[in-house]
Amino acid sequence: MRRFEFVEGTSAKFWMADVQGNTFIVVYGRLGTDGQRKEKAFADEAGARREYERKVAEKLREGYHEVSAESSSAPAPKGAKGAAAASPKLSLPPRVRGGTPSAEQVTAAVEALTRLDSLLGGRSWKVAQQAREARRALRALGGTEPSSHAALGPVFTSLMAKVVAPRGEPRLPLWVAMELLSELDASAFLRTLEQWKRAPAGAPAQAATGLLARQAEALGEPELALRIGALLEARPRSGSGEGWDRRWSALRPHLEGHLVAGGSSLPAWLRSLEAGGDTRLAERLSRLSA
Repeated sequence: MRRFEFVEGTSAKFWMADVQGNTFIVVYGRLGTDGQRKEKAFADEAGARREYERKVAEKLREGYHEVSAESSSAPAPKGAKGAAAASPKLSLPPRVRGGTPSAEQVTAAVEALTRLDSLLGGRSWKVAQQAREARRALRALGGTEPSSHAALGPVFTSLMAKVVAPRGEPRLPLWVAMELLSELDASAFLRTLEQWKRAPAGAPAQAATGLLARQAEALGEPELALRIGALLEARPRSGSGEGWDRRWSALRPHLEGHLVAGGSSLPAWLRSLEAGGDTRLAERLSRLSA
C-alpha cells in the first residue's frame, strides 16, 4: 500500500491506499494507531483504479506527503500532540451499507435533492417530509461521495451552500444537512465543512458550522467527527431526550478512546470548543460533559 502522512499543528494523520482486483482499499487514522480500514467494490478494476488515483490526488492537494514503506511503522513526530500515544481503539459500527449505486439510483437522488431545494423557504413540514425522501435516496447509494458522480455532485454542493445562505434567502436547516451527510462517505462531510468555511461573514448558521469544523479538525478522524457533528445538530424531538442520550452513550466510548490515544481527554476536548453564542449548541456541549 502507498502511504501518505499529514503533520501540522496538532494534526498527525496517515492515509494508505491500494487496489486489489475491483476493490479499492484504504486504511487511515492518527499516527501511532492502527487506523481504520475501508473497502469499496467497483464494477471492474478500472473503476477501482480511477477512484484510487482520484483519492491520491485529493490527499496530495490536502497537504499529505507520500512516505516510504520503510518509514510506515515509524513513531509519530514529537511535535504532534499525543500522536505517539497508542491505546486500543474500539471499532465504530458500520454507518452505511457499502455498494456501487446504479445510474437509476443516482438519478433518483438527484431528483430528490432538487425537490428539496425547491421547497426551501416554504412550509417546514414539507421541507422535513422531502428531507426524509432525500435521505432515503442517498442511503440507497451505499455511502458514496457525491463528487464522484457528475450529475449528483453539483446538485449536492448547491444544496449544502443553502445552509450558510445570507439572511432573507431560502436556507437549508443544518440538522437536515447533517442527516443527509450521515448517509454519505465521511469525505463528503469534510468537503462540505470547507465549503461552509468560505461563506460570507454573518451567515445565520456560521456559529454552528464553525463549531462543526473545529471539532472535526481537533479530532482528525472524519468518521468520528461526522457522527459527533450529527449528534450535536440532531433535530430536537419531543420528550425527555432519551433517544439523544442513548446515541451519546453509544458514541462516547469511541470518542474517549480516540482522545486518549491522542494524549487528550473528553474534558480537554470540550474546553476547546466554543458555542459562539448559540444557546442550543451550548446546551448540547454541556450534555456531552454530563
